[in-house]
Amino acid sequence: MPSGSIRFEDFDLDLGDRQLRNSGAPVDLNSRYFDALALLVSEHGRLVSKDRFMDEVWRGVPVTDEALTQCIRTLRRQLGDDAGRPRFIETVPKHGYRFIAPVEGADAPTPAPVVRPRSLGSPLLLALAGVVGGGLAGFIGGLFYGFAGASQPLQPGLGAISVLLVLLSLTILVALVGAAGVAFGIAAAGSLANRIGPWTVAGGALGGLFVGAFVKFLGLDAFSLLIGRSPGDITGPLEGTILGAAVGLGWWLANLRGEAASARRLSTIIAALCGAIAGGIIPQLGGRLMGGSLVLLAQTFPGSRLTLDRIGAVFGESGFGPLTQTATGALEGGLFAACVVGAMAVAQRQLRATRG
Repeated sequence: MPSGSIRFEDFDLDLGDRQLRNSGAPVDLNSRYFDALALLVSEHGRLVSKDRFMDEVWRGVPVTDEALTQCIRTLRRQLGDDAGRPRFIETVPKHGYRFIAPVEGADAPTPAPVVRPRSLGSPLLLALAGVVGGGLAGFIGGLFYGFAGASQPLQPGLGAISVLLVLLSLTILVALVGAAGVAFGIAAAGSLANRIGPWTVAGGALGGLFVGAFVKFLGLDAFSLLIGRSPGDITGPLEGTILGAAVGLGWWLANLRGEAASARRLSTIIAALCGAIAGGIIPQLGGRLMGGSLVLLAQTFPGSRLTLDRIGAVFGESGFGPLTQTATGALEGGLFAACVVGAMAVAQRQLRATRG
């Protein structure tokens, strides 16, 4: 391992004084994590295997792989790095890590040639994965509302299968459009900032706001033009903004949990909780998600035979009352956030694997 001082970007790694500085200010690192960073920098451009970390940093002390994962996560946080778009520490899945930033200094090692694909399409692929996840959420939600609607007495010629297919198709379409706005907003925010962070919340909120406003105004204009009557306050920008922000928050929290399979599962649960809370709040603010919008459409047109009263009966209400709207809103929000974030997490894992 070299001695002296090695610089990379605004950082100065003083191996003699065992201190890392950022623009002259000391960076807090314990002795073990400093050794790990020094090992990475000393092998600049070369793969450092997990076994080498265990031998040279932990020096034979028995620890789990999670200890190394936590070490790398801490180093990235202190360096302001992002595992999805690394500037300093690159993950080589199932093998180890590599320090990739240019270094300089009298004792700086000569970097090994490294060929790494720059995935400019990563944000697009993550966004498309989110859209697929939204479609899955729409499919599950469509089955729920479809079976609930098809279980009611219907007018002659309007079969249960027809009701199921119509509600299933409508719910999938709305979910796909909503997921497109939210997922592309999150991916764009992360790409512009070159890392995943709190700004993904703003990206999701802006994406949801834009799509919610567009869909609502287009829908109201379409109903007014074709039928001569507006259905009223259906799902729109308020709902899109709140739910989009919740999905963005879920995605940010998901990326704080690390890369282990157990962490990804927990992250999906966290995203579901964020979405469920948002979905439950929306009716309290006078908004409506899919279930509330369907009921509003049915009430607007007297000839409609669509009713979701049996869902209300589950919650002890005679119709689709406030408690039912809150409960179904929480279910919709949780399902939507879990599917979108889960699909993006799967895509992110595959992208990381191909970088190795």
